[in-house]
Amino acid sequence: MSTNGEDNKASPSVSPGGSPSVSPGKVRTFTQFAAQWAQAAPERSLVEHPQLGAGPLAQSITVEGKQLPNRFAIHPMEGWDGTEQGAPSEWTLRRWEHFGRSGAALIWGGEAFAVVPEGRANPRQLCRHPQTDNAATLAKLRAAVLKGRAQAGFTDQPFLLGLQLTHSGRFSVPLPGAPAPKPAQRNPLLEQRYPHHATAALISDAELEDLIGAYAATAKLAWNAGFDFVDLKACHGYLVHDLLGAHTRSGPFGGSFNNRTRFLRMLVEAVRAECMGLGIGVRLSAFDCVPHEADPATGIGRPMQHELPWRHSFGVNQQHPERADFSEPRELVRALERMDVRLWNVSAGSPYWCPHVQRPATFPPSDGYLPPRDPLCEVAALFAAAEAVRSAATGITVVSTGATYLQEWLPHVVEAEIARGATDFVGLGRMVLSDPDYPRRLLQENRIDRRLLCRTFSECTSAPRAGLISGCYPLDPDYKNLQGP
Repeated sequence: MSTNGEDNKASPSVSPGGSPSVSPGKVRTFTQFAAQWAQAAPERSLVEHPQLGAGPLAQSITVEGKQLPNRFAIHPMEGWDGTEQGAPSEWTLRRWEHFGRSGAALIWGGEAFAVVPEGRANPRQLCRHPQTDNAATLAKLRAAVLKGRAQAGFTDQPFLLGLQLTHSGRFSVPLPGAPAPKPAQRNPLLEQRYPHHATAALISDAELEDLIGAYAATAKLAWNAGFDFVDLKACHGYLVHDLLGAHTRSGPFGGSFNNRTRFLRMLVEAVRAECMGLGIGVRLSAFDCVPHEADPATGIGRPMQHELPWRHSFGVNQQHPERADFSEPRELVRALERMDVRLWNVSAGSPYWCPHVQRPATFPPSDGYLPPRDPLCEVAALFAAAEAVRSAATGITVVSTGATYLQEWLPHVVEAEIARGATDFVGLGRMVLSDPDYPRRLLQENRIDRRLLCRTFSECTSAPRAGLISGCYPLDPDYKNLQGP
């Protein structure tokens, strides 16, 4: 795994025609970027002279009863540096401290926290574990955020802190080298890619019902620890997202829209009954696509061969699964709004089968492929998804995804998105791994530091694939010399 910077990366992104596209980090003038953005996102706009600390990103907004001072959110990221018993390591706490130091007004979950050990996506993921003081774990995470905020001078500013609750379903790997998938549906392409999915039994209705108590118990731990809300993770191919697309599953948790959303609605009811004062949010993959693979001749991603209709995804046109269909995601938003769920973090697809959609990048992860079109197209699609969710109901708060790929040009695009009401918050994930001070510096000093911008090398994904802990190896000096977890 190379960690020496962009000049050592030999794989360019590609446009639909196969010609190299220019990464935003290589664009030097607004006119050039505006032309590229107009080609990739003809229906979206941007501003030539962003106002930074005096503009939309600095506008206050009331969320869950708190008057928040800015529009930055920190996305939840799946950690690979906890203990085998699901507790945080010093690396984990350092990362949460950085989240606090950022000054972002909304910290959406910090990272995925499995409600049972067997639901972890990797053996070092945080989880509610019978051999761990789980209350102490959550108290440490919150304390790390508060420590970072105090160090950066944000002690007196209100903020909102959530915890993302998850079960990894078909991508569960609770022990080293021992995948233990719990798929919610039969998926022919994923079973072709991951043969152990094909031999795994579907998670049963009884198992799903048993998990509801685990979600509620974990939510109560978060509530008691001082978290403001929990996120019921419904994205990226994990259990709840798998159920949302389970058109071919029989029984009460598959088939119809009402059945496929039943488990998520039951989670909301259980958490609400256990924790009356706790906010509830959902990070949602609002659209998807057929699993992709690398073309052996070019390395460019392409859809795997599939039959129509494609009945294994959520938010797609089944006859044309390369197209988003927001009718069901919008219906879900309205249904959960009636249950007083008002926080939505909008993502798409999955890092396992369509990373170009879920996390636009110039350079693919080690197990990925070259993007099939200019990644700016994927950024635009993610903003369009956020806008579709945002317009589904009144009184909800929406966080958008995909902004890190914009690099220097992030303020030019996101100020326009917030101003038009397409999103309420701009979410940052990889960007705060490379530059934890990005939101604070932009809001307080009206500048960005080009040297620390995430250049989407994807090494925060490739590192765990190589057995390293999660972090930014190219730009964070504390990670550069690590040889293993």
